[in-house]
Amino acid sequence: MGELRAYAALAGAQIRSVVSYRTSFLVEVLSNVGSTVFDVLTVLVLFRATDTLGGFTFAEALLMTGITAAGFAVADFTIGSIDRLKTHVRAGTLDAVLVRPLPALPQLLLMDLPLRKALRVVFGFVVLGVAISLNTIDWTPARLVLITVAPLSCAVFMSAIFVISASLAFWWVDSGELGSAFTYGGRDFASYPITVYGPVFRNLFAYTLGFAFVAYQPALALLGRPDPLGLPAWAGFASPLVALAAATVAATVWRVGLRHYRSTGS
Repeated sequence: MGELRAYAALAGAQIRSVVSYRTSFLVEVLSNVGSTVFDVLTVLVLFRATDTLGGFTFAEALLMTGITAAGFAVADFTIGSIDRLKTHVRAGTLDAVLVRPLPALPQLLLMDLPLRKALRVVFGFVVLGVAISLNTIDWTPARLVLITVAPLSCAVFMSAIFVISASLAFWWVDSGELGSAFTYGGRDFASYPITVYGPVFRNLFAYTLGFAFVAYQPALALLGRPDPLGLPAWAGFASPLVALAAATVAATVWRVGLRHYRSTGS
C-alpha cells in the first residue's frame, strides 16, 4: 500500500506539472498523433499506385497497420518514456532513483508520464476499428479472442523492445539511434505485410526477432488466409507467447543492466 501511494504521488506530480501549461499540453497532444496519422497516410499513398502490396489488398494491409498502430501506441504511452534512460545515466540522476526504496523502472516511467501521447492511443484503435469494418471476417470465438489479444500482445512485445533498447544505455550511453532503429523501425516493419521484404531482412526481423507475430500473423488468422511464406495457421495465435518471451528477455536485460550500472558521480 505504501508503494502504491508513492507511485500515485509521483504520477500526480507529473499530471499537475503537465496540465499547468494547458495550451502547450494541447499542442503536444495534437502534434503527437501526427506520426500515427502519417503511418496510415503512407499506406493510403502506396495503394494509390498499386491494387495489392505483397499480395494483400488495402483493407488487409490496413488491418496489419491497425493492429500495429494500436499496440505500439499503448506501448509508447505506458513504457516509451524509458528511452530517456540514457539522459538519466549521463546526468547521474539515475542515482536518485536507485536510492529510493522502490523498483527503478516504475519510477522512471512515472517521472515522465507521457499524457501528450494519449490521443495517439485513441487514434490507433480507431484505425484498427476501421480496418476491421473494411474486411469481411468470419467471426468465430477464437477470432474474437484474437482481435482482443493481438493489440495487447503487440503492446507487450513493443514494450519489451523499448526496455531492451533503452537498457543498452547501461553499456553504451549514446545508443539512442540504434535503439530507435528497433523500436520505431520495428513499428514501421510490422505495419506492412512482411511479404514485401527481402529474404534476409525478413528472416532477421520477422522470424529471428519476432516482428512477424506482431501484426502479420494475427491478421492472417483473422482473415482466414494461408501464409504465403508457409507458416501454419496456428502461428497467428502465437503472438501472446512471442510477446511473453520478449518480455522475459527484456526483464533479464534490464536486471543485468542495472547490476552493470556505474554512477558518473555527477
